Amino acid sequence: MDMKQIKALLQEFDASTLSKLKITQDAFSIELEKNIGVAAAPAMAAPVAVAATAPAAPAAVIEAAAPAAPVHTGDMILSPMVGTFYAAPSPDSAPFVKVGDRVKKGQVIAVLEAMKIMNELEAEFDCEIVSILVSDAQAVEYDMPLFAVKKL
Repeated sequence: MDMKQIKALLQEFDASTLSKLKITQDAFSIELEKNIGVAAAPAMAAPVAVAATAPAAPAAVIEAAAPAAPVHTGDMILSPMVGTFYAAPSPDSAPFVKVGDRVKKGQVIAVLEAMKIMNELEAEFDCEIVSILVSDAQAVEYDMPLFAVKKL
């Protein structure tokens, strides 16, 4: 399978109701799994325990958490794949870009590691970096905003 086929597979799997998928073709093998409902269970357990001792506390926590989620408007550079975001070519190197940098179309702005392969993420258009929305070595999802930018 080539990268386009893998990306298409990831999109279809993400949109499907399947929770697990394994494909083996010649020497290539891929196994995908979603944590449907598993992540929500531990998050619900803690507020229930807190609710027994202080009923007002969970409501206050939910209200405080809602404004903390930043809403980004305008142009974005999105992750083309699921993987790990790296801001620099190596741990001891300077980052590819920082806030305020102007980048040209085709310039490398990050590295995304997927299945032990380092993929260079290039700017698709000339732009200025307004903010970097993910931290170094953070796991990213397909179509997740990585950079807020202003097109030039």
